[in-house]
Amino acid sequence: MSEESKFDFSEEEQQQLDKDKAVEEKKEAVKQDAKGLFVSVRTFLSELLDFRDDTDRDATIAAIKGDISFKGATAWILICSIFVASVGLNADSTAVVIGAMLISPLMGPILGIGMSIAINDIDTLKKSLINLAIMIVLSLLTAYLFFKFFPLGNQETSELLGRVKPDIRDVLIAFFGGLALIIARTKKGTIASVIFGVAIATALMPPLCTAGYGLADGNWSYFLGAMNLFTINTIFIALATFIVLKVLRFPMLKYANSAKRRRIARFAALVAFLVMIYPTITFLRVLKNSGFDNDYNNFLADEVKSNRELWFQNGTLNTKDKKITLYFNGEIAEATEADLRNELKGYDKISDFDLEISGNKNRSFDKISNAYDRAIIELDKKDNIISGLHKEISELQENISGLNQQLEAQNASNGIAFSSLAKDAKIRFNDLDYFGYAKMLESQDFIKVDTLTIASVRWKPALNDSIVAVKEGELLLWLKQELKTDKIRVRRD
Repeated sequence: MSEESKFDFSEEEQQQLDKDKAVEEKKEAVKQDAKGLFVSVRTFLSELLDFRDDTDRDATIAAIKGDISFKGATAWILICSIFVASVGLNADSTAVVIGAMLISPLMGPILGIGMSIAINDIDTLKKSLINLAIMIVLSLLTAYLFFKFFPLGNQETSELLGRVKPDIRDVLIAFFGGLALIIARTKKGTIASVIFGVAIATALMPPLCTAGYGLADGNWSYFLGAMNLFTINTIFIALATFIVLKVLRFPMLKYANSAKRRRIARFAALVAFLVMIYPTITFLRVLKNSGFDNDYNNFLADEVKSNRELWFQNGTLNTKDKKITLYFNGEIAEATEADLRNELKGYDKISDFDLEISGNKNRSFDKISNAYDRAIIELDKKDNIISGLHKEISELQENISGLNQQLEAQNASNGIAFSSLAKDAKIRFNDLDYFGYAKMLESQDFIKVDTLTIASVRWKPALNDSIVAVKEGELLLWLKQELKTDKIRVRRD
């Protein structure tokens, strides 16, 4: 075969290699662009969310230590805030309770506990715990005395009852509120509005007042529930403080004695571990109860209340005994009970709960319908009776009106009926409460007999005698004109 007959692929191969190279270059360019975008986004988020460069460590430690001490003015501020919060809870006033939160100094020792554990400052930890204990005792004593000696009206208001049963929301509020508080504290130039907002959100003061009410009323369930809420708020605020200061790498307190340093570090670690046990258990328990409540409410909404054939009254959820009780008006069929129990198994958290259904057999739908029909029939009968009575009353009124007209016609003077005269008198003299007149015979010489018209009147009590005398003169003149006689006399009853 000659050389000219052979195919030459060298040019085509070179073109393919150029294409592959161009594709690889484009891929590499896309990768570089994506990498640059990722770096840009990461840089932006880092600049947006990083707060470490804006931290004043020395000023933060000094400010927190300065708020721990509890004496003099701080004690009186606490007492006043407790009284304000107690009145607000008693009066069910949210605005007053918020005001008490803003002036309460309880936050200082709690931040001191979290900071002292984070930097291994055993002296500050002792001082914080002592001051917090004194604040709690003083707060409980003040609230106890208020509710013991100043019971103002109905004390079990919604503001009080809202502090006796903490749930998962209280845990989250305390933790994230504590995070916001310590971040604001560590910032150069503390953000006062954040501190006020956290004081309102975490609500340390109202639970202590509610616990004081529980002590005064002897209601231990209220006392324990309110103290549980206060403990949750305290621990999770301290926990948030501990975490933020660790993230910011606040300097650990150094001791000259290495053995003492290790001992204090171990003690701080032990305290931190012990402190974490309760919030962990509380969080898990509250989270579990919240799951029960959510599934129970969904079960009621989807399976019970949505069924228009069921006359649902109310229900109870007993998480301790794993029991749900539903109360209905009317008799519940066995098929309906079986269907409800079967539907309950579709809700994970409460699938193993016992369902107890309580129906009122004496108030079944058929019986209620029959009673309703009977009531309608009775009402129709009563309506007929009332209609007949109205007719009889109308006839009697017509008869009385006719008799009055006859009587007035017989006693009319100068053709004027008494009813017309009385109406005109009331229109002209609206202060009249009573008007009447009659004719009588009189004799001044005991020989000649004359007819005298007597008008009897009674005026409103508010009129004084001088005004009454003037009005009686005007009435006399008017009666003489109307009756066309001068022999008339006005007599006051």
